[in-house]
Amino acid sequence: MLIITMRYYKEYNMIVRNSIGLLLLFAAASCKPVIKLSIPEVFAKQATAFHVQGSHKNKMTVGPYSTSRIKRGLHVSYPGKERHFFYDNLLLNMAGINKQENTVNEKAKFRFALSDSNHKIEIFGREKEVTRKIGYSLLKNNSFLNGIEQMEHHSYVFSALIKTDSLLNGATWELLMTHLYDREADTSHTLFPYIRSDDNGVATNRTDSIFIKCISLQHTQGKDGREGKLPFKMLSGYELSTSDGVVAVIDLFNSDVWLYNELEAKERLILTGITTALLARKVNDAKW
Repeated sequence: MLIITMRYYKEYNMIVRNSIGLLLLFAAASCKPVIKLSIPEVFAKQATAFHVQGSHKNKMTVGPYSTSRIKRGLHVSYPGKERHFFYDNLLLNMAGINKQENTVNEKAKFRFALSDSNHKIEIFGREKEVTRKIGYSLLKNNSFLNGIEQMEHHSYVFSALIKTDSLLNGATWELLMTHLYDREADTSHTLFPYIRSDDNGVATNRTDSIFIKCISLQHTQGKDGREGKLPFKMLSGYELSTSDGVVAVIDLFNSDVWLYNELEAKERLILTGITTALLARKVNDAKW
């Protein structure tokens, strides 16, 4: 039953995502819209876009940098600890209703190297997602309502170690991305919230830090300049910045990374490493 309900939740999110895709395809056939991430003009004039070939696959190339084949560990999904509503069900069962909590953990990990002709870094990534939902089912009825659940908690954590060579003085960078939803803290009071894959984080070597902020898009733009609006925002990219300002922008729609032109070679290497790490994920695999 746990596998079925988790599959329902996954399918619910995929149905919503696929519905958007169908809407975009329909719009593309009718009015030729262009879904794109708007890069600030001031930054675009001082940056260069590099296409990430093989994005979300097992080998990537970004400008002069290439990854080794990405080695992946087991990608597993399994039940977690659950509460039992004994006293609640004493009353609910009399009305033919049962209340249960379903918790599912999902984990994945990977490792790869990123290099150009002179330098190499190694990246070790881990993902963990925990989803907890409350479900109500009818004891003597196989109604379609039996599979519907209410989200209570969702947490996602992605961590990665980036081991560098002499170009970055052999320093180890730590990358951490998180996303958290808790119904008790949700002020929107939505009955069945759609959990977006938005996550934010930071990469640091304990001396320097790079802040990573998700970018969500809700507007589309056609060739004639007209703007359209999607039902809700969806993850479209990431903005990477330091205390001095924006240094890179990752465009998930076109699988591009914009790098500030004045960056040093060591900065380009670590930013490209962060980009490929984010695009190598499988649990939070935001691709459109």
